[in-house]
Amino acid sequence: MKKGFSTIMSAQFFSSLADNALLVAAVELLRISQAPAWQVPALAPMFALFYVILAPLVGAFADSIPKGRVMFVSNSIKIVGCLMMLFGSHPLLAYAVVGLGAAAYSPAKYGILTELLPPSQLVKGNGWIEGLTVASIVLGILLGGQLIGPRIAGELLGLDLPLLDTGVDTAPEAAIVVILFVYGFAALLNLKIPRTSAPLIPMDRVGALVRDFSRCNARLWADRLGQISLATTTLLWGIFGNLRLIVFAWAAAALGYTTAQASNLAGVVVIGSILGAVVASMTTRLDRATRVIPLAIGVGFLMIGLVFIRTLAQAVPFLVLMGAICGFLIVPMNALLQHRGHNLMGAGRSIAVQNFNEQACILGLGALYVGMTRVGLTAFGAITVFGLLVAVTMEIIRRWHRRNTVLYRDEVERLLVIARSDQGH
Repeated sequence: MKKGFSTIMSAQFFSSLADNALLVAAVELLRISQAPAWQVPALAPMFALFYVILAPLVGAFADSIPKGRVMFVSNSIKIVGCLMMLFGSHPLLAYAVVGLGAAAYSPAKYGILTELLPPSQLVKGNGWIEGLTVASIVLGILLGGQLIGPRIAGELLGLDLPLLDTGVDTAPEAAIVVILFVYGFAALLNLKIPRTSAPLIPMDRVGALVRDFSRCNARLWADRLGQISLATTTLLWGIFGNLRLIVFAWAAAALGYTTAQASNLAGVVVIGSILGAVVASMTTRLDRATRVIPLAIGVGFLMIGLVFIRTLAQAVPFLVLMGAICGFLIVPMNALLQHRGHNLMGAGRSIAVQNFNEQACILGLGALYVGMTRVGLTAFGAITVFGLLVAVTMEIIRRWHRRNTVLYRDEVERLLVIARSDQGH
């Protein structure tokens, strides 16, 4: 891997780690303030909100200035959102601001891979970034649970500064202070990301950017490989984005766990997710990425299996298996999507299109889950609905791809040859 790759990976890891640790702190803030139950699952769609609203702008922004600087500005916005939550803003509003920073960050972190690495290393690069992203999600939730737990929170709250009243009086507030330092460290790493030789593309007016984004979105959905990889990653991330919050309600109902205990349980997924991502990066070629689609149907039925788990001994291997399959699925499909997007419209714009669709799915499914919660559906019922939705939708995508290979065989074969030849360079 080229110089600077490890710096990008480290910056991404710590920024995402802080995002997810902050999510746990926000859940606990809502719990101790006795907020309505629907506000906890509303955190996921609030985080996704600016991904959807600003999608036409952030891709062009990421292509207009060096991507290391984009990532630094984005982390600074996340720090503002973190400070808002610490100083009394509603957790939903503050976490939406953090989502604003993440929306600007994402096109830069993925786009720089296509600028820094040759196509032959794109799957491997995605394996690393997806493995570290999934690891940071799980470890961030684990870190957040530890920070709000009685042991560490008690020690943090016991620290007194002479002649200074910090106003930090609760466990989630103490956790947020620590998370601020993690964001700061990630921002410092962003400053060390090297400038690539890729040309910068000046930003246009907002109206022109919206029209350009609409054309890019339509173009990627019209591409015979782009549409399949986009549909698959959109659904998988839509489910995964909401499952992080559903697991808190599931762990409480199935195992009687508190917020801190549920976050600890989430840590076991990291073993499987990293293993799956690494195996995919080592064994799956770019031109064979679509062969993993049938495996995605099984993810839906595995989700439904959570309903029948009642002990920790059952939960641990089950969650490891789910993590491994998801890691193995996302890496090749994400790499194929980036490859097609980069060839069709450029790195930043293609990632913005990808983010728009994935976060719109998180937003829509999150709204669905909030609605189910407000009408009294249990966590078990929500998991069953989501699992069936994944299985049925992935079967539709599988048939869609099979139809493409029958009706548009020459076009699909040509695109696969391009991917194969690019990978060989």
